[in-house]
Amino acid sequence: MPRRPAWLLSLATVVAVVAGPQPAAAQLAQVETHDIRIVYIEGAHAFLVPHAARSFLNSLKFQRALFDFTPSEKPTILLIDLADTGNAAAGSVPRNSVRVQIAPMSYVFETMAPHERMTLLANHELVHVATMDQGTGSDLAFRRLFSGKVVPIDEQPESILYFYLTSPRVAAPRWYIEGIAVFVETWMGAGLGRAQSGYDEMVFRAMVRDGARFYDPLGLVAEGTKIDFQVEAHSYLYGGRFMTWLAYHHSPAKLIEWVSRKPGSKAYYSRQFREVFGTPLEAAWAEWEAFEHEFQARNLAEIRKHPVTDTRDLSPRALGSVSRAFFDPAANRLYAGLNFPGTVAHIGAVSAETGRIDHLADVKGPRMYRVTSLAWDPEANVLFYTADNGAYRDLVRLDLATRRTEVLQKDLRVGDLAFNRADRSIWGVRHLNGLASIVRIAPPYRAWTRVVSLPYGTVVYDLDVSPDGTMLAASFGEVSGQQNVRVLRTDTLLEGDLTPLTEFDFGGPVVPNGFVFSPDGRYLYGSSYYTGVSNIFRYEIATKALEAVTNAETGFFSPIPLGDDELIVFRYSGEGFVPTRVTALPLQELGAITFLGEQTIARHEVLKTWEIGSPMAIPFDEMEKTTRPYGLTGGLKVESLYPVVQGYKDTAAVGLRLELSDPLRLNNAHVTVTWSPDGRLPERERLHAAVSYERYDTTIAAAWNPADFYDLFGPTKRSRKGYTVGVTRTKSLVYDQPKRLDLKIDGRFAGGLDQLPQYQNVPVKVDRLVSVGADLSYSNQVASIGGVDAEKGRRGSLTLRGDYVNRTLFTRLYGTFDVGVPLPSGNSSIWVRSAAGLSPQDRGEPFANFFFGGFGNNYVDRAVEKQYRQYYSFPGADLNAIGGRNFARTMLEWNLPPLRFSRVGTPGAYLSWLRPAVFVSGLVTNLDHAASRRRAASAGAQVDLRFTILSVLDLTLSAGAGATVEHGRPVSRETMVSLRILR
Repeated sequence: MPRRPAWLLSLATVVAVVAGPQPAAAQLAQVETHDIRIVYIEGAHAFLVPHAARSFLNSLKFQRALFDFTPSEKPTILLIDLADTGNAAAGSVPRNSVRVQIAPMSYVFETMAPHERMTLLANHELVHVATMDQGTGSDLAFRRLFSGKVVPIDEQPESILYFYLTSPRVAAPRWYIEGIAVFVETWMGAGLGRAQSGYDEMVFRAMVRDGARFYDPLGLVAEGTKIDFQVEAHSYLYGGRFMTWLAYHHSPAKLIEWVSRKPGSKAYYSRQFREVFGTPLEAAWAEWEAFEHEFQARNLAEIRKHPVTDTRDLSPRALGSVSRAFFDPAANRLYAGLNFPGTVAHIGAVSAETGRIDHLADVKGPRMYRVTSLAWDPEANVLFYTADNGAYRDLVRLDLATRRTEVLQKDLRVGDLAFNRADRSIWGVRHLNGLASIVRIAPPYRAWTRVVSLPYGTVVYDLDVSPDGTMLAASFGEVSGQQNVRVLRTDTLLEGDLTPLTEFDFGGPVVPNGFVFSPDGRYLYGSSYYTGVSNIFRYEIATKALEAVTNAETGFFSPIPLGDDELIVFRYSGEGFVPTRVTALPLQELGAITFLGEQTIARHEVLKTWEIGSPMAIPFDEMEKTTRPYGLTGGLKVESLYPVVQGYKDTAAVGLRLELSDPLRLNNAHVTVTWSPDGRLPERERLHAAVSYERYDTTIAAAWNPADFYDLFGPTKRSRKGYTVGVTRTKSLVYDQPKRLDLKIDGRFAGGLDQLPQYQNVPVKVDRLVSVGADLSYSNQVASIGGVDAEKGRRGSLTLRGDYVNRTLFTRLYGTFDVGVPLPSGNSSIWVRSAAGLSPQDRGEPFANFFFGGFGNNYVDRAVEKQYRQYYSFPGADLNAIGGRNFARTMLEWNLPPLRFSRVGTPGAYLSWLRPAVFVSGLVTNLDHAASRRRAASAGAQVDLRFTILSVLDLTLSAGAGATVEHGRPVSRETMVSLRILR
């Protein structure tokens, strides 16, 4: 349940609106009570509204009591179905918002508690809202002063200060934000949550066993959540564990006192920690680490009281996240989806003899832990896998002989694939509108058939088909949290009959994971945390006998039965999952571990009173409420109003910025008015004003002598004399992340100009300008875990512009194309970036020319730090120094692996990485006119240093040098230093 800034929460709706076949105004509706607002897709999701409202109202009631919390405004909850796996995100700036993806959640490795999902998400996300929105004293005073909570924006960096003054508890590391939500949600759910998770216990037990590094608070945010295969999941792991230890060692009351923003509390989270616990946070963290080593050593000792299963690793390295895998005995290799640091997620073939990994095909849109859903047809030597696993899943075919891939069905929304060798069909689970259905896909796999749909609250996962095709095994979860494995006959299932041939469970909400048939169809093998440790269990279908067959120190998962009691399993290690071979023999006894959460509630029984009970106790039907459409126009309310500073022609200007938006920020408007007190400016140029209205696909803007904050710092000037009125419309022609094809059309009317709009050093005198343009942009780029830049892919654009000036139409057409390939060193890549353009008009006219030169960065800037990649940039030459009516430009760029920092700074202000790059460029202008043709070459390097302030705001300090060589002219050199704000 990752947290995202509130101003990004409307992204899912924006995507649906742009890509959807109908106007969004006809799709969105809202139900509003005194305490919450539910926004949903009209018709399709209406059945969920009462349950969602009860869940959130029930949770909000508890948050009010626990944190003594009064919301600054009612939370807006958006129900959306734009991903095949359930999730949610919350924010409180500028307004309290929660976005809920309503699909069933993933129970892979039991990383998610088997709680009813709407209740779980409501409990978790409203803890975020309560701890981030709660304010007191100065917070509330500044909210009144600035008319709301201020969003930090790069246009006006002063907003960073105002953001902290109005919402100081949002300025905290993610482990703090997620940790308290993990802890509280667990006890709200009667112990179902990550504070009582077998997976979390396993992670820290494995770290202690292997002598792995424990990240301290600084190392965790600077490095750990970026380079480890679990990335941001570490925020939940470390945060939830540290919070649980604090409650255990001190008390739940002390923990809540720390995270609450009450009168007399300190604004910054770490200062409040010292105030409450009387010690620095870092010292307490070290104390927890020492405790954890002792605690897990005792658990390991309990496990070792019984013989530990011998393992024979098939790979010398951990494979990060791993999908379900298949063993090919003829080739003696494993097929699996893999995602580990330094390499783009892919389908790989792992040699069982040497551990060598062959990269077979990239996986677009991998998922955490499971990467992709995978099935194997051994007779045809074909793999089937899912792409776009974070959105609407596609079905892809991979021919292992040719390594060619083919997308069989787009946006199929089917996962948990299982291949039936008897009739070569594929079975799977489809998610739509919050419901799960079992489906069948027959050859040639171009269409699917629904077999049976399950009611809301019942989920199905981990499908497998018996070797003879007569049985299907699957894990089922009910709304009560109960989980079991059911074996169904495929013939009766095709008739819609879900009556199981047999079924078994591990008691209550214990999740059975990855149960698959043995080669003879006699057994099912899978894993469970039945004793607190994930071990492999064997279920005999005929006798219904369930037996443990391994005793793992960390955990075993995803068994592949080979026959004769031999299995390939994946053992957990600190760097991911390692394929290993074991002999599976029935065991009489296993050692049971102790959970830290179990000891915490035993010591502090007050946690038992935190259980909130069923949301059905909320009388939603009897409540006073209103139901109406949620329109995409109107509904604007004041979001904030604050003072700003800007620059205009080497002078400063001061004034105010007004932000307006609707509750979901689907409509935004801002007004900025500043005044230059410098008397050297003509009176007509001393007033600066800018007004804009933005809807998801349309921007309307007007300006008078527009000023810009960054004109106060450096050579690049964006302020312009004159006025402008314009409209921009954007349409996503292809939205298939990471692949995008966008069309942007804009038109504007301007006047009173004394510089070219795009080129500051080219003077003009224009009383009237009508400008129209169309920009087609394409991007399909990916990076691997640990990377800070795109490492592979393509990007391109094609732009047509027309400027009507002095009764003359000037047209220009130009385009760019970039292609990159990764290098074996990991997180390093080579890119070739090319551009070309032309204009048919007289080369003596400024509007008919393209101009090049310089890095283009200001000393303080908000534009992308790698300005040298822009087609008009040419480091070494002066800004706009090289011109031409047509041009061709190419660049070769090498992005070196980033240098990571883990101990530079404090958790509130720290360095993350340093990224070096070198490049060489060539440029030719006026290719059709030898007398005015210019040829130039540029070479340079740039180093970017990323650092974070206030725990959540990224800045980038860049330094670069370049030199330009041009025939008949002296070598020109340039150095650049620039600080990029909020990136």
